[in-house]
Amino acid sequence: MKASAFVYPWDVNGDPGAARFIAGTGVRQVTLAAAYHSTRALTPRHPRHRVVTAEHAAVLYPPDGRWEGRAIRPYAAGDWAPGDAYGEAAATLADAGLEVHTWVVLAHNSRLGAEQPHTSVVNAYGDRYPWAPCIAQPATRAYLVDLAAEAAVRPGAHGTELESLGWYGLAHLHAHDKTGGVGLGDAGQYLMSLCFCADCRDGYGRQGLDADELVAAVRGALEPVWRGAPSDGGWAGVEKLLGEATANATRAWRDGTARSLQEAAVGAVRAAAPEGFQILLHADPVSYHCGANAGVDPAHILSVADGVVVPCTGGAGLLTPFAERRRAGTVLAANFTVVAGMGGSPATLAADAARARDLGATELRLYHAGLAPDADLEAVRSALGGL
Repeated sequence: MKASAFVYPWDVNGDPGAARFIAGTGVRQVTLAAAYHSTRALTPRHPRHRVVTAEHAAVLYPPDGRWEGRAIRPYAAGDWAPGDAYGEAAATLADAGLEVHTWVVLAHNSRLGAEQPHTSVVNAYGDRYPWAPCIAQPATRAYLVDLAAEAAVRPGAHGTELESLGWYGLAHLHAHDKTGGVGLGDAGQYLMSLCFCADCRDGYGRQGLDADELVAAVRGALEPVWRGAPSDGGWAGVEKLLGEATANATRAWRDGTARSLQEAAVGAVRAAAPEGFQILLHADPVSYHCGANAGVDPAHILSVADGVVVPCTGGAGLLTPFAERRRAGTVLAANFTVVAGMGGSPATLAADAARARDLGATELRLYHAGLAPDADLEAVRSALGGL
């Protein structure tokens, strides 16, 4: 199975041995960040630093002139990825014999939400989520589509992986997070992720819902949950809390909004890319789910993109709905965390990959070559050698 490792430019730039070291793990491809959210990352082998703090979401290359005069535009990186950090790292990795694909994070941008609060998802209580741009807003959608095309199709790239191309909601790996005290469950997470900005309120209206009545219904449904009542899992739990007709109307609005954005972004990348350029989405087969692995309809997304990258750490079951709808040539990439300290299991990678292959996976994604210590990457090397 073809394997690709995720990499940040700062893992490579300034470290003359990094690209050869990554190639030595047995991967033949890297998924290199070109547009990325804020993060704090260890660099355990770098000769110049051990911790990199990316202070805000940014593009890791010089953006072009398409953004002139636009209110919503990508932010340049600071000293964690100066200049054309992506291009420098991509050239070094290619020289080491690795095929480079771009890694593009889209609807996840805390600085945008802080500086332009109107762009953010706003919940039924009026709280804004600055990390979550609302993908229903026309200006935000135009920004995301153009960012996808620009960041994905970098010089020399053979393909791209688009992350967060859909709704983001309450769940977020936020600094000093204190949101775990109430067990919201799947249904509660959905209700707390519904957006009530002006565009979404209009969207609910087109589905036959009164937005003010929906706000009241969401608040009423959640009141027992705040007091400790269980929040039933799955879509049946949402229907129980909101009522079947109301729940399905909200989902129709959100699913349609996400699908049309995914179609537009993939179309823009195809228009900008050379022939044979591969386009994958980080995806969850449950369309109402939010987050980095965007909720999608498997049949729809596999008719739009060349394939998907599916989270498989802890189990590869999410591959099945995609495998049931795959076409000839569809890429189903099983994504495994290979950093033991981040919940991964590099020691069982060979067995986990074999299980994923049985469930339909055609490729592997390994998270993350720059973050993993040597012992974890030695386990990866051993596992890949046996596949």
